[in-house]
Amino acid sequence: MAAAHTPRDSVRAAAGGARRALGGSFAAVSVWERDRGRLRVLVNDGERAEGEEEFPAEESYPVHDFPEVAEFLHEQWVSGGEPHAWVESAEGGAARPGPYRHHRADALRRRGRGCCVVAPIVLHGRAWGELYVARAVGEPVFDGRDADFATVLAAVAAAGIAQTERLEEVRKLAFEDPLTGLANRRAVDARLDEAVELHRDTGAVVSLLVCDLNGLKRVNDTLGHAVGDSLLERFSSVLSLCGAMLPDALAARLGGDEFCLLSVGPTADEVVRVADELCRRAGDLELGQGVACGVASTGDPIGPVRSARRLFRLADAAQYRAKAARSEKPVVAGREGGADDPVVRLADTPREGAPAERRRFRGRRP
Repeated sequence: MAAAHTPRDSVRAAAGGARRALGGSFAAVSVWERDRGRLRVLVNDGERAEGEEEFPAEESYPVHDFPEVAEFLHEQWVSGGEPHAWVESAEGGAARPGPYRHHRADALRRRGRGCCVVAPIVLHGRAWGELYVARAVGEPVFDGRDADFATVLAAVAAAGIAQTERLEEVRKLAFEDPLTGLANRRAVDARLDEAVELHRDTGAVVSLLVCDLNGLKRVNDTLGHAVGDSLLERFSSVLSLCGAMLPDALAARLGGDEFCLLSVGPTADEVVRVADELCRRAGDLELGQGVACGVASTGDPIGPVRSARRLFRLADAAQYRAKAARSEKPVVAGREGGADDPVVRLADTPREGAPAERRRFRGRRP
């Protein structure tokens, strides 16, 4: 593959080189945006179907439609295996184990393609995205040797992408958590300020889910910080997967064992359903002890939300109450009496001896 000097050059070279090497008619490179819970297409190369652009502005797919990205890949190689490509056909066959929802087979048929080979692109020991190469209907179906070759091509692509990604390092340091790949606290601060401004101007529903990963200190103390970091990474994948169920939600690590989801648009009930799913999945994590989860939404009776700081205090207080009660379900601000809700009282009228806001949140207005 030819040398590339920009991120766009790098992914175009990766897609074009793989397409030619594998005798495909079409190829694409996609990135897993963990903070958005989506697989976003960076380039489409070769014979494009109607509506496909070479460099699409907004072609993306929720990760929960492709669970192999967040679940299958993790189980196969983060825990000690190696990444490997797999073959799928328009008939719905997938030469791999694990959850399968037929979305790729449906897409092949819809776009007039007969088969594809999908290879994970791994950077710095983490799933970065995927290389996808397809053949037209009537062409020979990819086989195991093609999958082996695609695995090698994905590793070559990863090396080229890693070089150009250094150009993005300053942005990542500013807005991305280095361990999990989720958004960091600075990104949440900026987005939440914008979201509350939108709520004040248009009435858009803004919801904030805050959670603590239970049992991390025990894991660190008994099994070591490397195992603790692995638990944090695994939970971040679960958070990204659940966040994908809410359009354009932002998944973030606030620091330590503290995480959040920020949603703008979906109803409070939709966010609570996702919070329930997050608690359920977190409870199934090996070595973990579930999460303590709190939710605050402008769609619930919590009173006027004029500042990002107040919404954060409400979510934080709900999370604190969930942790104190060892609740396996999310605690939702405002759902036990509106203004008389104990969470609302805790957030708005702190008393001597009551837990104060445990995180300092940057807000422009009190």
